Amino acid sequence: MDNTVAWLLEGDPWVRYRTYLDLLGQSEDEPEVAAARTEMLAHQKVEALVRELAAWPGHILSSHKSAGHPIHKLTFLADLGLRAGDPGMDVVIERVMEHQSPQGPFQVLMNIPKHYGGTGEDQWAWALCDAPLLVYALARFGLAGDSKVRAAAAHLASLVRDSGWPCSGDLGKFRGPGRKEDPCPFANLAMLKALSMMPEWRDSVAVKVGVEAQLRLWEVRRDRHPYMFYMGTDFCKLKAPLVWYDILHVLDVLSRFPWVRHDPRLLEMAAIVAGKADAEGRFTPESVWQAWGDWEFGQKKRPSEWVTFLVRRAFAALAEHGEPET
Repeated sequence: MDNTVAWLLEGDPWVRYRTYLDLLGQSEDEPEVAAARTEMLAHQKVEALVRELAAWPGHILSSHKSAGHPIHKLTFLADLGLRAGDPGMDVVIERVMEHQSPQGPFQVLMNIPKHYGGTGEDQWAWALCDAPLLVYALARFGLAGDSKVRAAAAHLASLVRDSGWPCSGDLGKFRGPGRKEDPCPFANLAMLKALSMMPEWRDSVAVKVGVEAQLRLWEVRRDRHPYMFYMGTDFCKLKAPLVWYDILHVLDVLSRFPWVRHDPRLLEMAAIVAGKADAEGRFTPESVWQAWGDWEFGQKKRPSEWVTFLVRRAFAALAEHGEPET
């Protein structure tokens, strides 16, 4: 065990829990893992998130970049490792699954103004920058085999184009600020995140198209900015939790697919992140979400256990080279 991992095991219970599982490869039934998980579930911050999400959908989704929206708190709980059957989670899951569109994707309560092509009214709807996050969370909660979750994933996957996933949904005339033929960088990332949790889709043609689209966006980042997503200085800042379109989020998602771990474009991103380590191999947030200011990663003055864990997990995955694409 190196010094950085030892440091992580002195952190918050969710950091210890995920470090035991994802960096040390221990099993759920080992005493220290079970103890960390029990402490995590009883922690006041985690309990507060579960209580808040029991009132799903909470406030209206007006911006997908709103880090404090319940959809991002839901995916954060999924990232921590909460699952169906944990205290309060069955109520949350039931509420999320109550609203499923006829096409299959789960919906959130949103309001798109008329001048953006929406109705200007509160409505249950879905878009490719929110529906995949619900599939990801539900699958990670242990429902990847549920027929409703599989139907949602299948419909969303079917929307892929040769260039990746576009801006799409059941929002009437609304479409983001980009060319129709372009992939939406965040929708594409969200879809890859969701399908990484679905065994029947993990190695599909759709996922491979989406991965290539994501890497191509990095390759042409200086010249192309589809849907006004930029991959410049701000994109490369370390930030948690994994809410929006930034280098750590992209690295976290793409490193889940073994067959892309050789790609020089992905390794270039990894090298940029690696260069941000301090002398002890720890990583300090370079940007923060104000909505998460009371969490240890919601500051920029000292190394963050959670950010360091996320980086180390991605690097550990990249070290396990899969078969390259031919």
